[in-house]
Amino acid sequence: MASRRPFFIDTDTASDDAVALAIAFARDDIDIVGISVVAGNVPLDFALQNALYTREVCGRADVPVYAGADRPLVFPLGTAQHVHGNDGMGDIGLPLTGRTPDDGHGVDALIQASKDFDGALTLVTLGPLTNIALAVGRDPLFASRVQRVVVMGAAADHVGNVNPVAEFNMWVDPHAVQVVLDSGLPLEFVGWDISRRDAVIVPSEAARLRAFGTPLAEFCIDIQRIVAEFCANDTKLAGFDMPDPIAMAYAIDHEVATEVRDLHLEVECSDGPTRGMVVMDLLGFTRRAPNAKVVMHADHDRFIGHLEATIRN
Repeated sequence: MASRRPFFIDTDTASDDAVALAIAFARDDIDIVGISVVAGNVPLDFALQNALYTREVCGRADVPVYAGADRPLVFPLGTAQHVHGNDGMGDIGLPLTGRTPDDGHGVDALIQASKDFDGALTLVTLGPLTNIALAVGRDPLFASRVQRVVVMGAAADHVGNVNPVAEFNMWVDPHAVQVVLDSGLPLEFVGWDISRRDAVIVPSEAARLRAFGTPLAEFCIDIQRIVAEFCANDTKLAGFDMPDPIAMAYAIDHEVATEVRDLHLEVECSDGPTRGMVVMDLLGFTRRAPNAKVVMHADHDRFIGHLEATIRN
């Protein structure tokens, strides 16, 4: 077998992050060298417990989980507990207390991983970019050592899920987004538009997946309970969408994307009606060099294949 690809994952662990982690945990060709947790969907303590519980469900105690930033760089923390449940995992009664993260800070662990796997590390971000911005600020050479950064965030159609134009991860800490966009990191964005269009799990599909009957199948579907209600009532989707899992699937398998463009991105950092909007120069008006790749379309069936392979275990 080819050597395992080193992945470092940064997460604000709630219901879709947990499924993304499960997808990565299930791969024998991926070496998850660390997980850093950041405040976002839920406060940091909740997100840590959710990551540690998911690690336990997946039987992957070998993977270190570290506490990272507990607040954005500038703005107060705004969570998405109305989307994911107060505990972030659908409020279905899971025992989400009492677990202890590994020693050390997530930002330090990320910087060390970039040194240990210089030129080979894939970083997958599933939450606000606070930890990544802190790593950039702390180590001027950090960006030069990372091979890929797959970011779940923004929306190429500029339709938002926290205000009319902003995706949640970008809205929480837009100042961190700008640091990352300016850093020279090799960025690849998988936006909420991709999730909304190509990663919606309709009720019949959810029932089919849960019927695999494995503990992981039941876990991955049941924790979407509150998200499903939010999607029905607020984002008006035909089922619940899975932004973090499709970003993870793409990070593992680039053929999940069917169209990728090189674009110039910048973010709105003011605390007004467009806070957190990542403006993508789709027509090249600014004449500025691209600073990110952006997935424009993805393969729903290929994504579902990754999800099925995970929950069959």
